[in-house]
Amino acid sequence: MFSPSKSRKILRDHVSVVLGWLIWIILLLSGHKFGRGDSLAVLAAGSALTFCTMLGCVFSVVRQADELAELLEEPYGTLVLTLSATAIEVSLMLMVMAGGGQNPSMLRDTIFATLMVVLNGMVGVSLVSGGWINVEQSFNLRGALSFLHLIAPLSLLLLVLPNYTSSTGGPTLAPVQEAFLGILCLLVYGVFLIIQTGRHRSYFANMSAVLDEEPENDGTAPTLRSRRGAILRTSSGLLAALLPVVLLAEHLGSVIDFAIEESHTPAALGGLVVAALVLLPEGVGAQRAAALNLMQRAVNICLGSALATIGLTVPTILLAASLQRHSLTLGLNGAEETLLYATLLVSVMTFISGFANVLQGMVHLMLFVAYLFFVFVP
Repeated sequence: MFSPSKSRKILRDHVSVVLGWLIWIILLLSGHKFGRGDSLAVLAAGSALTFCTMLGCVFSVVRQADELAELLEEPYGTLVLTLSATAIEVSLMLMVMAGGGQNPSMLRDTIFATLMVVLNGMVGVSLVSGGWINVEQSFNLRGALSFLHLIAPLSLLLLVLPNYTSSTGGPTLAPVQEAFLGILCLLVYGVFLIIQTGRHRSYFANMSAVLDEEPENDGTAPTLRSRRGAILRTSSGLLAALLPVVLLAEHLGSVIDFAIEESHTPAALGGLVVAALVLLPEGVGAQRAAALNLMQRAVNICLGSALATIGLTVPTILLAASLQRHSLTLGLNGAEETLLYATLLVSVMTFISGFANVLQGMVHLMLFVAYLFFVFVP
């Protein structure tokens, strides 16, 4: 039996998912896309309804992913959530590119925004929330450093190195350099997944789970058949909630592209909007885990999100850009480089300790606020 509060959440999720599918079917049958042909009122109302519906579907993804995490255990639970969010991110960016490619810095801005939101925003909120409730929390040091060992060099290769190459002018890369970087990110991330789910799986599991002996089955544990059935039902629910977000990404992406062009707002705002929507389910999941004193799960979600963006989103978008002959601006400017260096340095100092508290979280939030400020006041 479900509690009244959980029943209301499930009903809300179902309504959001059904509404998401309904909106997509209506837009598909009518062939309508938000843009120049719409009045301001229609554009505002349509995009707001689409965004809110996608937001409801995102929360449904969070709930389904949380249930899967309990059924699959670490690190598979958080890996499902991470890959789901990455699918949303890639879909949004591909739709923006397909809409005309008017923002060549979309990949750079989204990757940079993702790193700032994850390593500063999500990590900061999780550490402050968990530290405020639980005072001090521990996590597996080897797992956290495994993430950072890849995040730091790959982010610098992608966002800083293009400023100093001589094959092309400006903060760009030659097609062969883009192909090399994309393949490198994909191969390294593939190796990491093998390590994470195979021989070093214990690095990413809750430390208590690693130390405790396997409990005996007293007859109350679910049978293998019922467990498989629960996994299948939850996976189907997650897919049903995720697909409307991916399908509606085309329409939201056209609105983002059109709004940036018409309002002459900073191009970096588009990347921030995409990153914020994509990372919302993971941010909520990480905060909940930290509040429940499951800091290892929060660390897996946060750092796994950043790494999946670099390891999966970058190769996909680089390939799509080369096929569509889009020129991508990749290198950060001086102020953004400084924020990236500070973020990576603080992240290493935070996670190398193996313990988390409120002070560490406040430092990360300080950097996140600085990032937001310089988006609007570059």
